[in-house]
Order: sequence, then C-alpha cells, then structure tokens
Amino acid sequence: MKTMDRKQIKPLVRPILWLAVFQLWSICFYQMGRCESMPGMTELPEPRFDSEISVEAALKQRRSVRNYTDQNLTIKQLGQILWAAQGMNSPKGYRTAPSAGALYPLEIYLVAGNVSGLEPGIYKYLPTKHAVSRVARGDKRAELSRAALGQSPVRKAPVVLVFCAVYGRVTGKYGQRGIMYVHMEAGHAAQNVYLQSEALGLGAVSIGAFQDEEVKAVLNNDIEEQPLYLMPVGNPR
Repeated sequence: MKTMDRKQIKPLVRPILWLAVFQLWSICFYQMGRCESMPGMTELPEPRFDSEISVEAALKQRRSVRNYTDQNLTIKQLGQILWAAQGMNSPKGYRTAPSAGALYPLEIYLVAGNVSGLEPGIYKYLPTKHAVSRVARGDKRAELSRAALGQSPVRKAPVVLVFCAVYGRVTGKYGQRGIMYVHMEAGHAAQNVYLQSEALGLGAVSIGAFQDEEVKAVLNNDIEEQPLYLMPVGNPR
C-alpha cells in the first residue's frame, strides 16, 4: 500500500487543525446558547458605574450590620451587589476583585428570601452573563442559619451571599500557596460587597462561623466548592 511522505502530509495539517478548532468553537457556542435559554436563569439589571457616595465616604461609613428591617431588597440592588463581588469589568473577562493569575476560583451562591423580582430560593451567580441560575426553590435561610450555628442575621437578612472556593483552579498553577491566594481573593470580594452596600444604603456582615458540610448540604453544590464566607445583606434597622 502506498504511503504519504511528510511533504504530502504537511499541507493537510493546517486545514485539519482549523476544522478541529471550528468544531470545538461550535460546541462551546452551542453550550453557551443552551445556558442562555436555561430554565431558572434570571438576567440581572445592568450595574451602574457611578454613585453619589465617594469611595472615601464608603470606607469611612463601613460597618458590619447584623440587624435588618423587613424591607425587601430589589433585584437591581441585588444585581449591583453581585457585580461588585465578582462581576466583569473588562471585555477581556477581568472582574471587580483581583485574582491570582486571573484564574477566578470563587463561586457565589445566593440564598434569597425577600428580593423583589426574584422567587425565594438558592441561586448561583453567573458573572459572564450577569445573571443568576436557580439551584433550588424555596426559602432556605432558616436551614442556612442552623448551619451557621443559629446566627440570626443569616435568618433575617433578605438575602445571604455564600462565597465558595474551587481551590484546584489556583493550586494547579501555584501549588499549595494557591490556597492563600484564594483566601486573599475572598477578602477582596467581601470588601467590595461591604463598600457597595454602603453606596446603596444597605448593610452587610461577614460570617465565618458555620459547619462547612451543613452549608454544602443546604446549597447542594459541587463537591469541590468549599464554602468560605456567608454575607447577609439587607436594609439596616
């Protein structure tokens, strides 16, 4: 049987590679399209990029707020808070909080109880779409509060953000030191929430005392997503 030599094969390599790239792109585009029409996904209002409150004023006023009124959060306020935490602020895919190697190991879940325009339930924030995807129906704040040793802000705030980490996204490049980088990033994102809350006239508090496995059971999240922070957000009492 006649075989092809290298000179005959070489001109065929580039077209084959381009075809493979095109097919891969088509699959990714198709999957993105499926996500766009995914049941349970809610697009959030576009974030604003200015405020009547300066960064300096927000820093001066920032306090941890643990007592909230019964007033609902609006979906616009929620969208702004989520954008501040992990939203995209660049066409290149960069986000509002710095990330080692731009690897973005954080995943933010939302345990919503009283948000105008959003059914009670558990949602996951999708930064690239500025949308939330429903994970579970129903108000789970009481369950999350029990996982957080009964702390009342988790139960009474209209919404609770849960910051989770996928360590492997960072340790694959930076080794064990990547764990420290993840924790640094969680702090950056949480401070963004604090300052954005101040700019919106809201209050927030960082909570680290909780049973990890119980929080994961409430969220029913992926096994590699490790909860790091709970952040209730609401209207200060």
